[in-house]
Amino acid sequence: MSSTALAAGTFPGGLVAFPSVYRPQADTRLLAAALAREEVGCLTEVLEIGTGTGALALHAARRGAAVTAVDVSWPAVAAARVNALLHRVPLRVLHGDFAARTRGRRFDLVVTNPPYVPAPGAGPPSRGAERAWDAGPDGRLVIDRVCAAAAGLLRPGGVLLMVHSGLCGARATVERLAGEGLSAEVTARAWVPWGPVLRSRRAWLERRGLAAPDEQREELVVIRARTP
Repeated sequence: MSSTALAAGTFPGGLVAFPSVYRPQADTRLLAAALAREEVGCLTEVLEIGTGTGALALHAARRGAAVTAVDVSWPAVAAARVNALLHRVPLRVLHGDFAARTRGRRFDLVVTNPPYVPAPGAGPPSRGAERAWDAGPDGRLVIDRVCAAAAGLLRPGGVLLMVHSGLCGARATVERLAGEGLSAEVTARAWVPWGPVLRSRRAWLERRGLAAPDEQREELVVIRARTP
């Protein structure tokens, strides 16, 4: 799915995306649908972790929310700021690690499409487009950090919406969030054809037991968690 398609009707002309910035795709669309089901208004404070082009943050801001968007990628920060200016939507975009840039703050809603693709490297890449998807051998480097931080980022009754691949283990995410005191469940699923990144590392995924030899589709899940 292109950024223009995601933005149709809401952002005429689409969204700017620089070469190394993650463009809205099927996972963005699934998360956007989940976001549309949440109550968002002028009193809602929203955080987006890993904003990319800012598509989801801008949609929340268009509904009246006060939105803070964070990304470790300078090109992503630039793209989100440009898109906010082009579409005249107020958006606070910060560069850096989400935990450091939001220390001491709490939000009504946290939205994230984190890096989640299993990758041979032990740690996340320090530069390049791969920063948007590579997340260590089990794909959970950022997912687990979000799970650990969620309770501290949310106000009472606050909601976390997170999308990731079924390769990373939806049950593990639900259990980790429950261990942090949140009620969590999978609220949406979708199956999409394997993209070029997964296809390029099929042999490695099969050796690790993360994919079957004949697997052709990837499951995407949205997990919704709520604080007491």
